Amino acid sequence: MEQENTYLDFEKNIAELESKIHGLKHLTDGHDINIAEEITNLENKLHKQVISLYSKLSPWQKAQVARHPNRPHCVHYVEALFTDFTPLAGDRLFGEDAAVITGIARFQGRSVAIIGQEKGNDIKSRVKHNFGMAKPEGYRKAQRIMDLANRFGLPIITFVDTAGAYPGVDAEERGQAEAIAQSMYKSFDLTVPVISIVIGEGGSGGAIAIATANTIVMLEHSIYSIISPEGCASILWRDPQKVQVAADALKLTAQDLKKFNIIDEIIPEPLGGAHRDPKLMIKRVGEELRKQLEIFDNISPEALKLARVEKFKKITREY
Repeated sequence: MEQENTYLDFEKNIAELESKIHGLKHLTDGHDINIAEEITNLENKLHKQVISLYSKLSPWQKAQVARHPNRPHCVHYVEALFTDFTPLAGDRLFGEDAAVITGIARFQGRSVAIIGQEKGNDIKSRVKHNFGMAKPEGYRKAQRIMDLANRFGLPIITFVDTAGAYPGVDAEERGQAEAIAQSMYKSFDLTVPVISIVIGEGGSGGAIAIATANTIVMLEHSIYSIISPEGCASILWRDPQKVQVAADALKLTAQDLKKFNIIDEIIPEPLGGAHRDPKLMIKRVGEELRKQLEIFDNISPEALKLARVEKFKKITREY
C-alpha cells in the first residue's frame, strides 16, 4: 500500500514541513553534513502541527479525510485480516457488480461472511469497481450472501465505503430502490450477528443497505450521512459554495453520530488519518472486530435478531 503523500487543501503547512524535512534528508545523502538537529526540530514541529490540525477538524475537513485516496479500502482489510478468503460473485439474477465484494473467510480461526464496498485505488480499479457505487445486482448479491451466512450460522462483517448507490438510469430500470429496501429487510430477518464498519464514506441508502447491523462502528474520521455535503448544498441552496455549511448541518461525523446513539463505537485513527499509517489502522479494526464477535458469542439467534430490530426502531422513534 505504499503510495506518495496526497495532501488535502487544508494540509498546506504540513506539506511544506514534510517537503523541507525530505529535502534536508536528501541533502545529507552521500555528503558529510550533520544537520540531524535541524531535522529533529522540524520533525517535532511537524508532529505538533499534525496534532493541532487533526484535533479540530471541521465536518467538511473530515469528509475530505474520509475520501482520501490513500486510506485503506475494503480489499486491504480483507487481505490483511482474513485468511482463506473465497470470493463469491453474482446475484443469480442479472450479473456481477464489482462495487460490492462478497465472500467467505476465516477471521482468527472463525468462519465469517464478508460484504464490502470497494472504491478502487487508481483510475483502472476505480472504473472496474464503479467508484464503490453499487447497482441493484450488487445489493442482491449481498442478500444472497446474507442468506448463505444465515443458513450456516456465520457472523456477517460489512465494510462500508461508498458515496451512495449508483444513480444511473440502468440501475433505476433494474430496481435500485427495491434492491436497497430488500437488503435492509433481509438484514432485519437474520439470526446471525451483523457487524458493520464505516471505513471511509457512508453515503445514504447505498451505505445502510449493508449497515443494518447489530453493531455499527466508524473510523474516527469517517462520515455517514443521508446525502453528501455537495448534494445537500445543491438541493437546499443551489450553491456549491455552501458545502461547508451543509456538512455542519448534516451531523455526519462519527462523533456526532455516537452522541445521537446512531452508531455504537468509534475506532481512533493514526495521527493524521488512516492514510498516514494504513497498517496500524487495519490492526485497530481487527482488534475491534475480535472484541465485537466475542460480545455476540453468548447471545441467542433470536435475541440477535430482536436486538437489531429494536436498535433501529429506537433510532426512528427518537429522530
